[in-house]
Amino acid sequence: MYRIGELASLANVSKRTIDYYTSIGLLKAQRSKSNYRIYTEQALEDLRFIEECKGLHIPLEEIKRKLEIKKIKEVQEGELKKHILSVTQQMKQLQIDLNVLIPLIENLEAGQAENYSKLLNTEGEVLLKSLSELTG
Repeated sequence: MYRIGELASLANVSKRTIDYYTSIGLLKAQRSKSNYRIYTEQALEDLRFIEECKGLHIPLEEIKRKLEIKKIKEVQEGELKKHILSVTQQMKQLQIDLNVLIPLIENLEAGQAENYSKLLNTEGEVLLKSLSELTG
């Protein structure tokens, strides 16, 4: 269990950010006997997820929806389909972005091109691993 200052420090965000996320329902706080807000390990994981999504410019309402989907074990088929369509649209956008980036990377000096290629390959491998887990 973490008090707000500890949680802020661990997640590298401000206490004000945690207050805001709590007030809009992205994070859940419990109350100690002394009436301090305390946060669980799950709150820390959620906070890191929120910050990662924000880094990808995902709107807070979409982040809230993603958190809700993460927490329920069974999701209604319509919600699942909506989420899958959202992910496939993002993948299409990534393919378009890659088609723009690849020629630019190819025109860089060898060392720079290699660094960027490694970065893209690493992230691509993580994505492929996630996708392969779907097929077992």
